[in-house]
Amino acid sequence: AHVDGKAVFVEGALPGEEVTALLLRDKPSYAVARVTTIRRASASRVTPRCPHFGVCGGCTLQHATPSLQVAAKQRALEDALTRIGRVSPAILLPPVDGPAWGYRTRARLSVRHVPKKGGVLVGFHERKSSYVADMLECHVLPPLVSALLPRLRELVGSLSIRDRLPQIEVAVGVRLDDPSAELVVLVLRVLEPPTPDDEAALRAFALRHTVSIWLQPGGPGTAAPLQSGEPGLAYTLPEFGITMPFSPTEFTQV
Repeated sequence: AHVDGKAVFVEGALPGEEVTALLLRDKPSYAVARVTTIRRASASRVTPRCPHFGVCGGCTLQHATPSLQVAAKQRALEDALTRIGRVSPAILLPPVDGPAWGYRTRARLSVRHVPKKGGVLVGFHERKSSYVADMLECHVLPPLVSALLPRLRELVGSLSIRDRLPQIEVAVGVRLDDPSAELVVLVLRVLEPPTPDDEAALRAFALRHTVSIWLQPGGPGTAAPLQSGEPGLAYTLPEFGITMPFSPTEFTQV
Protein backbone atom coordinates (compact mmCIF):
# COMPACT_ATOMS: atom_id res chain seq x y z
CA ALA A 1 0.00 0.00 0.00
CA HIS A 2 0.98 3.68 -0.13
CA VAL A 3 0.31 6.31 2.53
CA ASP A 4 1.29 9.91 1.79
CA GLY A 5 3.53 8.63 -0.99
CA LYS A 6 5.39 6.14 1.23
CA ALA A 7 5.34 2.41 0.51
CA VAL A 8 3.84 0.37 3.34
CA PHE A 9 4.40 -3.39 3.35
CA VAL A 10 1.35 -4.89 5.06
CA GLU A 11 1.72 -8.40 6.43
CA GLY A 12 -1.42 -10.47 5.92
CA ALA A 13 -3.00 -8.21 3.30
CA LEU A 14 -3.70 -9.06 -0.33
CA PRO A 15 -3.75 -6.76 -3.38
CA GLY A 16 -6.98 -4.80 -3.71
CA GLU A 17 -8.08 -5.26 -0.12
CA GLU A 18 -9.12 -2.52 2.28
CA VAL A 19 -7.71 -3.18 5.75
CA THR A 20 -6.95 -1.65 9.10
CA ALA A 21 -3.31 -2.24 9.97
CA LEU A 22 -0.99 -1.75 12.91
CA LEU A 23 2.24 0.11 12.13
CA LEU A 24 5.26 -1.98 13.19
CA ARG A 25 8.21 -0.04 11.75
CA ASP A 26 8.33 3.40 10.20
CA LYS A 27 11.45 4.10 8.15
CA PRO A 28 12.19 7.23 6.10
CA SER A 29 11.51 5.49 2.77
CA TYR A 30 9.08 2.73 3.75
CA ALA A 31 6.99 1.33 6.59
CA VAL A 32 5.96 -2.15 7.76
CA ALA A 33 2.52 -2.92 9.15
CA ARG A 34 0.38 -5.93 10.08
CA VAL A 35 -3.31 -6.43 9.34
CA THR A 36 -5.65 -6.14 12.31
CA THR A 37 -9.01 -5.98 10.48
CA ILE A 38 -10.02 -6.83 6.92
CA ARG A 39 -12.65 -4.30 5.84
CA ARG A 40 -13.08 -5.52 2.26
CA ALA A 41 -11.59 -8.90 1.37
CA SER A 42 -10.06 -9.87 -1.95
CA ALA A 43 -11.85 -12.48 -4.07
CA SER A 44 -8.52 -14.33 -3.95
CA ARG A 45 -8.54 -14.63 -0.14
CA VAL A 46 -9.12 -18.17 1.11
CA THR A 47 -9.23 -19.86 4.51
CA PRO A 48 -5.78 -21.32 5.25
CA ARG A 49 -5.86 -25.10 5.22
CA CYS A 50 -3.34 -25.53 8.02
CA PRO A 51 -4.50 -24.95 11.62
CA HIS A 52 -0.97 -23.75 12.49
CA PHE A 53 -0.91 -21.00 9.86
CA GLY A 54 -0.07 -17.62 11.35
CA VAL A 55 1.97 -19.11 14.19
CA CYS A 56 4.24 -21.46 12.24
CA GLY A 57 6.83 -19.72 10.09
CA GLY A 58 6.88 -22.42 7.42
CA CYS A 59 4.30 -20.63 5.24
CA THR A 60 3.19 -17.03 4.80
CA LEU A 61 0.74 -17.13 1.87
CA GLN A 62 -1.87 -19.77 2.67
CA HIS A 63 -4.53 -17.03 2.88
CA ALA A 64 -4.14 -16.47 -0.89
CA THR A 65 -5.25 -18.74 -3.73
CA PRO A 66 -2.45 -20.73 -5.38
CA SER A 67 -2.88 -18.72 -8.59
CA LEU A 68 -2.41 -15.44 -6.70
CA GLN A 69 0.66 -16.83 -4.95
CA VAL A 70 2.26 -17.65 -8.32
CA ALA A 71 1.24 -14.26 -9.74
CA ALA A 72 2.70 -12.45 -6.73
CA LYS A 73 6.03 -14.25 -7.11
CA GLN A 74 6.10 -13.44 -10.84
CA ARG A 75 5.35 -9.80 -10.06
CA ALA A 76 8.18 -9.70 -7.51
CA LEU A 77 10.58 -11.02 -10.17
CA GLU A 78 9.36 -8.49 -12.74
CA ASP A 79 9.74 -5.66 -10.23
CA ALA A 80 13.29 -6.77 -9.38
CA LEU A 81 14.26 -6.87 -13.05
CA THR A 82 12.78 -3.42 -13.70
CA ARG A 83 13.72 -1.61 -10.49
CA ILE A 84 17.11 -3.16 -9.75
CA GLY A 85 18.25 -4.63 -13.06
CA ARG A 86 16.86 -1.78 -15.19
CA VAL A 87 15.74 -4.28 -17.83
CA SER A 88 12.38 -5.37 -19.18
CA PRO A 89 11.79 -8.87 -20.56
CA ALA A 90 10.72 -8.98 -24.20
CA ILE A 91 8.71 -12.18 -23.65
CA LEU A 92 7.14 -13.58 -20.48
CA LEU A 93 6.57 -17.32 -20.62
CA PRO A 94 3.81 -18.88 -18.52
CA PRO A 95 5.09 -19.58 -14.99
CA VAL A 96 6.05 -23.15 -14.18
CA ASP A 97 4.23 -24.36 -11.09
CA GLY A 98 3.28 -27.60 -9.42
CA PRO A 99 0.96 -28.97 -6.73
CA ALA A 100 -0.28 -26.44 -4.18
CA TRP A 101 0.03 -28.94 -1.31
CA GLY A 102 2.41 -31.70 -0.31
CA TYR A 103 5.17 -30.38 -2.57
CA ARG A 104 7.94 -29.84 -0.04
CA THR A 105 10.17 -32.86 -0.49
CA ARG A 106 13.08 -31.25 1.39
CA ALA A 107 12.71 -29.75 4.85
CA ARG A 108 14.71 -29.12 7.99
CA LEU A 109 12.58 -29.66 11.08
CA SER A 110 13.73 -28.28 14.41
CA VAL A 111 13.49 -30.46 17.52
CA ARG A 112 13.15 -29.12 21.05
CA HIS A 113 12.40 -30.86 24.33
CA VAL A 114 10.00 -28.50 26.14
CA PRO A 115 8.56 -30.12 29.28
CA LYS A 116 6.21 -27.15 29.84
CA LYS A 117 4.53 -27.94 26.51
CA GLY A 118 4.19 -31.63 27.22
CA GLY A 119 7.46 -32.97 25.86
CA VAL A 120 9.21 -32.88 22.50
CA LEU A 121 8.23 -30.50 19.69
CA VAL A 122 9.12 -31.27 16.06
CA GLY A 123 8.43 -28.71 13.37
CA PHE A 124 9.34 -25.38 11.83
CA HIS A 125 10.15 -22.31 13.86
CA GLU A 126 7.36 -19.96 14.83
CA ARG A 127 7.17 -16.81 12.74
CA LYS A 128 10.03 -14.42 13.55
CA SER A 129 11.00 -16.53 16.54
CA SER A 130 13.52 -19.13 17.65
CA TYR A 131 10.75 -21.15 19.31
CA VAL A 132 9.63 -24.38 17.64
CA ALA A 133 6.00 -24.35 16.56
CA ASP A 134 3.73 -26.84 18.33
CA MET A 135 2.78 -28.70 15.12
CA LEU A 136 0.76 -31.85 14.65
CA GLU A 137 0.41 -31.64 10.87
CA CYS A 138 1.85 -29.78 7.89
CA HIS A 139 0.08 -29.55 4.54
CA VAL A 140 3.07 -28.44 2.49
CA LEU A 141 4.99 -31.58 3.48
CA PRO A 142 4.11 -34.85 1.71
CA PRO A 143 1.13 -36.48 3.50
CA LEU A 144 3.25 -39.37 4.78
CA VAL A 145 5.73 -36.97 6.40
CA SER A 146 2.94 -34.80 7.84
CA ALA A 147 1.36 -37.87 9.42
CA LEU A 148 4.72 -38.75 11.01
CA LEU A 149 5.03 -35.51 12.99
CA PRO A 150 3.17 -36.73 16.12
CA ARG A 151 4.98 -40.08 15.88
CA LEU A 152 8.36 -38.33 15.65
CA ARG A 153 7.56 -36.37 18.80
CA GLU A 154 6.86 -39.63 20.62
CA LEU A 155 9.98 -41.28 19.19
CA VAL A 156 12.38 -38.50 20.17
CA GLY A 157 10.72 -38.21 23.58
CA SER A 158 11.51 -41.87 24.22
CA LEU A 159 15.23 -41.48 23.48
CA SER A 160 17.93 -40.89 26.08
CA ILE A 161 19.43 -38.23 23.79
CA ARG A 162 16.22 -36.22 23.32
CA ASP A 163 18.01 -33.09 24.58
CA ARG A 164 20.91 -33.72 22.22
CA LEU A 165 18.96 -34.03 18.97
CA PRO A 166 18.33 -30.50 17.60
CA GLN A 167 16.99 -31.21 14.13
CA ILE A 168 15.61 -33.76 11.70
CA GLU A 169 16.25 -33.25 8.01
CA VAL A 170 13.64 -34.69 5.64
CA ALA A 171 14.37 -35.81 2.09
CA VAL A 172 11.72 -37.47 -0.07
CA GLY A 173 12.38 -39.06 -3.44
CA VAL A 174 12.29 -42.51 -4.98
CA ARG A 175 14.38 -45.61 -4.43
CA LEU A 176 17.38 -45.68 -6.72
CA ASP A 177 16.92 -49.45 -7.18
CA ASP A 178 13.16 -49.09 -7.82
CA PRO A 179 12.11 -45.64 -9.11
CA SER A 180 8.45 -46.66 -8.86
CA ALA A 181 8.68 -46.73 -5.04
CA GLU A 182 8.73 -43.59 -2.88
CA LEU A 183 11.49 -43.25 -0.28
CA VAL A 184 11.44 -41.04 2.83
CA VAL A 185 14.77 -40.41 4.54
CA LEU A 186 14.99 -38.83 8.00
CA VAL A 187 18.44 -37.52 8.95
CA LEU A 188 18.73 -37.08 12.73
CA ARG A 189 21.35 -34.56 13.84
CA VAL A 190 22.80 -36.15 16.97
CA LEU A 191 25.17 -34.28 19.29
CA GLU A 192 26.07 -37.48 21.11
CA PRO A 193 25.82 -41.13 20.07
CA PRO A 194 22.52 -42.91 20.69
CA THR A 195 22.56 -45.79 23.15
CA PRO A 196 21.85 -49.37 22.02
CA ASP A 197 18.28 -48.95 23.33
CA ASP A 198 17.95 -45.73 21.32
CA GLU A 199 19.17 -47.47 18.18
CA ALA A 200 16.68 -50.29 18.73
CA ALA A 201 13.84 -47.76 19.02
CA LEU A 202 15.00 -46.01 15.83
CA ARG A 203 15.19 -49.28 13.88
CA ALA A 204 11.71 -50.28 15.07
CA PHE A 205 10.35 -46.86 14.02
CA ALA A 206 11.95 -47.12 10.58
CA LEU A 207 10.50 -50.59 10.05
CA ARG A 208 7.03 -49.66 11.31
CA HIS A 209 6.72 -46.53 9.16
CA THR A 210 8.75 -47.69 6.13
CA VAL A 211 11.29 -44.88 6.30
CA SER A 212 15.08 -44.78 6.19
CA ILE A 213 16.83 -43.25 9.21
CA TRP A 214 20.27 -41.69 8.99
CA LEU A 215 22.42 -40.27 11.80
CA GLN A 216 24.48 -37.10 11.41
CA PRO A 217 26.99 -36.58 14.27
CA GLY A 218 28.83 -33.67 12.62
CA GLY A 219 28.71 -31.78 9.34
CA PRO A 220 26.60 -32.94 6.37
CA GLY A 221 29.41 -35.22 5.20
CA THR A 222 29.13 -37.31 8.39
CA ALA A 223 25.54 -38.40 7.72
CA ALA A 224 25.22 -42.15 7.26
CA PRO A 225 22.42 -44.74 7.36
CA LEU A 226 21.64 -46.24 10.75
CA GLN A 227 21.54 -49.66 9.11
CA SER A 228 23.67 -50.97 6.27
CA GLY A 229 22.06 -51.88 2.99
CA GLU A 230 19.66 -48.90 2.92
CA PRO A 231 18.42 -48.07 -0.61
CA GLY A 232 19.83 -45.08 -2.43
CA LEU A 233 17.74 -41.93 -2.86
CA ALA A 234 16.92 -40.43 -6.27
CA TYR A 235 14.51 -38.21 -8.11
CA THR A 236 13.30 -38.77 -11.65
CA LEU A 237 12.27 -36.79 -14.68
CA PRO A 238 10.39 -39.50 -16.63
CA GLU A 239 9.69 -37.26 -19.62
CA PHE A 240 13.45 -36.94 -20.14
CA GLY A 241 14.42 -40.45 -19.05
CA ILE A 242 16.51 -39.09 -16.18
CA THR A 243 17.09 -40.71 -12.79
CA MET A 244 19.30 -38.53 -10.57
CA PRO A 245 20.77 -40.03 -7.37
CA PHE A 246 21.36 -37.67 -4.46
CA SER A 247 22.28 -37.75 -0.79
CA PRO A 248 19.58 -36.73 1.74
CA THR A 249 21.84 -33.92 3.00
CA GLU A 250 22.45 -32.50 -0.49
CA PHE A 251 20.47 -29.53 -1.75
CA THR A 252 17.68 -30.23 -4.23
CA GLN A 253 15.10 -27.76 -5.44
CA VAL A 254 11.50 -28.35 -6.42
